[in-house]
Amino acid sequence: MIGRLNHVAIAVPDLQAAAAQYRDTLGARVGAPQDEPEHGVTVVFIELPNTKIELLHPLGDASPIQGFLDKQPSGGIHHICYEVDDILAARDRLLASGARVLGPAEPKIGAHGKPVLFLHPKDFNGCLIELEQT
Repeated sequence: MIGRLNHVAIAVPDLQAAAAQYRDTLGARVGAPQDEPEHGVTVVFIELPNTKIELLHPLGDASPIQGFLDKQPSGGIHHICYEVDDILAARDRLLASGARVLGPAEPKIGAHGKPVLFLHPKDFNGCLIELEQT
């Protein structure tokens, strides 16, 4: 069902400093910050030859990323995103197997302009999983 790894998301307390570290220290190609109000985050994508790194920073006080950073002030890996061909079929298969979708079970549009869903970390070895339709 899952396809390739789309990205690994890292919550960061200072988006500019984290982006500069990837660009200047690691020599990576760094995208521009983009606000995602529906998800409560500002994101920056780091382009790698085989995948992406997504830097996440809170957008507003109600951001779920702020809660993450309150528990882990220096930041850390937040989630892993896998691609799926059909997000509704993937959702239905997961729900039928007992997996939980976070929030409403209807996909939202993610940072790449494609439908996404998040799966409960307690159902996946403590890892928050994002599915993105390709």
